[in-house]
Amino acid sequence: MERGLLWFPLLIAFFWLAWEGWKEFQKIETYRSWAEQFEQAKYDIYSVLGQKDNKITWGKPTTKGPIQLETFSLDNVEKLNILIDEKLVDIGSLPSKGKKIELEFEFNKTEKSVRIPFTEIPLAAEWGKFLQEKLQSEPSD
Repeated sequence: MERGLLWFPLLIAFFWLAWEGWKEFQKIETYRSWAEQFEQAKYDIYSVLGQKDNKITWGKPTTKGPIQLETFSLDNVEKLNILIDEKLVDIGSLPSKGKKIELEFEFNKTEKSVRIPFTEIPLAAEWGKFLQEKLQSEPSD
């Protein structure tokens, strides 16, 4: 009986891990079908991001699909920043660690900025470079 009591918490932990894995798998599968409409897309536990032409759409991943979706145009973006732990960093000299990683989009008009969270610094840097190139390749008015 003592052995049963020792193994029971382990069994519960196993089922909990299996359930969490299943939920994450469902999020990825719904993201996959959502991302088909975009030219470029990214998924991580904090956010989903899709780019098509000059439109950026982002939101939060769930098992039923992305929620809190927001869309904006790169035409309205004045500046693109990479923030790590609330500090502006140069894309050429990125730190190796950071707890809070975000791409910040500052707009031409008085609109407030948009911050898209990332889990990894290299992924944020890659997206930052890609979108910066898109911003610079647009003809200016």
